[in-house]
Amino acid sequence: MLNDLLEKVLSGRKITRDEAVFIVKMNAADSPYLFGAAERIRSSFRKNFIDLCAIINAKSGACSEDCSYCAQSSRFKTASAVYPLLSKTAVLDKAREAKNNRVKRFCIVTSGRKVNKSELKKIAGMTASIRDMGLLPCSTLGLLDRDELEYLKENGLERYHHNLETSERFFPSICTTHSYRDKIKTIEAAKAAGLSVCSGGIFGLGENWDDRLDMAFEIQKLGVDSVPINYLMPVKGTGLETRKALGPFEALKIISLYRFVMPEKEIRVCGGRIQALGDKHGMIFKAGADSVLTGNYLTTTGRTFDDDLKLIDELGLNVSERSC
Repeated sequence: MLNDLLEKVLSGRKITRDEAVFIVKMNAADSPYLFGAAERIRSSFRKNFIDLCAIINAKSGACSEDCSYCAQSSRFKTASAVYPLLSKTAVLDKAREAKNNRVKRFCIVTSGRKVNKSELKKIAGMTASIRDMGLLPCSTLGLLDRDELEYLKENGLERYHHNLETSERFFPSICTTHSYRDKIKTIEAAKAAGLSVCSGGIFGLGENWDDRLDMAFEIQKLGVDSVPINYLMPVKGTGLETRKALGPFEALKIISLYRFVMPEKEIRVCGGRIQALGDKHGMIFKAGADSVLTGNYLTTTGRTFDDDLKLIDELGLNVSERSC
């Protein structure tokens, strides 16, 4: 059955949700076959190029939303830093550091439901300067509307990032201050504005495999370009502080599943990859990923640029050199 699904995908056809269930039911003993098949799909559709992105937490904490996993929500008492929008100089310094480490995508991330008009104008200026550096600018600024997104595009924005986080069914279990439909409207507005879109989710929130499948096929339907896979890092003080991190096989199987469902898309492994994968971290590309968020995350430490570049080189892969 796995070979049939592999050949179907390699021939350019899409697998169905029912067919994807077969992948979900595979056990750890089958992992060499599953990961090998996912790697073949990655190699066929994405070649041997790894897309690197980096982010800056440009405005931190004091968020009005109640997302149960988030250290920046004002509903929780955490050790997360709280500060207003950083200066343009501070943001461009981090962008320059990323560029010097062969990163081609740089994302400005802010906490909160959405940025205000003053912040939007400042971020537009930062975006234009980031593009002038030769980087591909990305931003994560909350529930923006089409006019706001078009304004950012006019100032050089290439991609907008807005995660679905999980399935529509499970979403109310982790957030009540905005809806799943609010998220889809933002993604649709970004696409209507002519932007590339990055949208995925967090795994290990308490969702089941049906939720993971539902989100995969929802993202496929939305037609986004990049699909970030994050693994929950339970933070003390948040609503999910007692949840255990996913194990390596489950974490890698999610990558392979999403590669089968969306063979031509960037499958980007982001937050929590060190915690979930441990010494199996080097398997992410063998399991089907072709992109990573490198450097630090929003409120936690990630892998260094050097460590990721070394891993890519050791595996005989290449860093994507695409620029503006």
